[in-house]
Order: sequence, then structure tokens, then C-alpha cells
Amino acid sequence: MSHDVRPAAALSPAEQVSEACAILAGTGNDDMVWGHVSMRDPDGRGLWLKAAGWGLEEVTPERVQLLGFDGTLLEGSGPVHIEFHIHAAILLARADIHSVVHTHAPAAVSFAALGVPLRPISHDGCLFAPPDIPRFTRSGGLIADEELGQALAETVGERNAALIPAHGVVALGADVPLAVMTSIFLDRACRVQLPVEAAGGPRLWSDDAEALVKRDTCCAPAQLMAGWRYLARRRSPLS
Repeated sequence: MSHDVRPAAALSPAEQVSEACAILAGTGNDDMVWGHVSMRDPDGRGLWLKAAGWGLEEVTPERVQLLGFDGTLLEGSGPVHIEFHIHAAILLARADIHSVVHTHAPAAVSFAALGVPLRPISHDGCLFAPPDIPRFTRSGGLIADEELGQALAETVGERNAALIPAHGVVALGADVPLAVMTSIFLDRACRVQLPVEAAGGPRLWSDDAEALVKRDTCCAPAQLMAGWRYLARRRSPLS
């Protein structure tokens, strides 16, 4: 039986990050203890990020840390993710973005290895194309220093996501729910196109005009929020 969930804005930053991690895990976007979600600190102190060493499904508010943009641990305990640079660099580069997701979603990793354009075959794909989704090709390794984080932020530019071939994805949002849903939609778009590529490649997809209309309707923020509320209801929500 479904029930109401608290709006994300009514949750503390640590609760929002915890909820986001649980929803990503519940949609198959987890990878043991790797992958993370950040939220910009409302008071400008830095960002909230889960502590390293925990699976997304294990994250509780107590396992979320407040970090300075230089990685200094300000609140919380435990080791800090070495890839906090992903979040710090993008949040510093984009004042309009308040949440960043990084996962190793298997379908997206597999799709990125093909080196083919992401097509708006499904509604999900219209959130990312046209134009084709950017790809960070500087490195498939860990984004483990400030310079690589800034290079990734430059690749993302003003877009809402990027593929990182041989690694994973990064997705952005004006708040935590939108960043999470953008990440989930990217994984779904890649998952839809993978078997089509195996069958010889797509022959039909939404043209640019239709895809952009669908971006403003099927993939509008209100629709993404409806998806977030559904996924929050489907798990045991915070109450």
C-alpha cells in the first residue's frame, strides 16, 4: 500500500542525501560501496556527501558528511570519498546546480563503450539528446584530484549529464530529486538503446523538434518530481 512521503525540501541535507542513495540503490544504480550523491550546503559551507565505505543502500543520515570544497571534513565521521572532486568542481562551476550524482550504472558504462550517439529512442533519451550527451574522455580512472574534477566540469559545461567511458556517469540537478532522476533517466536511456544496437542499430527515433518538445513535457521537472515521489513511496520512506 502506497503512502505519502515528506517533500525533499522538508528533509535535512543529510536526510536528502540518504534518501537519494536509497532510491538509486533501489533502481539498480548501485555498485557495492562506490558511487555517491552530493547536495550543496544551504549555508555555503561546502557539500554533503556520503562517507566512503558504505553501499548506497546502507547510507543513513549519520553516514553523510559535510565537506568543504577542498575536501576538509566539517561534520560527520569516517573516510572521505577520494572522488569528492567530482562534486566540488561541478558545484563550484555551476551556481544553478545544487546536487550531483556519480554512479557506475552498468547499462550506461556498457553503452559508453560503443562510442555511438545516444538517440532519443525513448522518452528518457529526450532529456539528453539533441545534441548528443557529452563524454569525458580525459581519463576512465578515478577523478582523484582537483585538476581532473575541473576538467570533468568543463566537459559537462551547461549540460545536465555526461558519460565517462570506462567508468560511469555524472548527472546534475537544481536539487537532489532532479539530479537523481536525471541519473536514473540516463541509465534507462542507455539500457533501452543497448539491445537496439545489438540488433543492428536504431532506424527510428524522435527527430530534434519532437525530442525537444518531449523534453519540456515528458521530461519536465514536474514529471521528474512525480517519478521521485513514486520511487520514494516504493521504498520505506523517512517519516
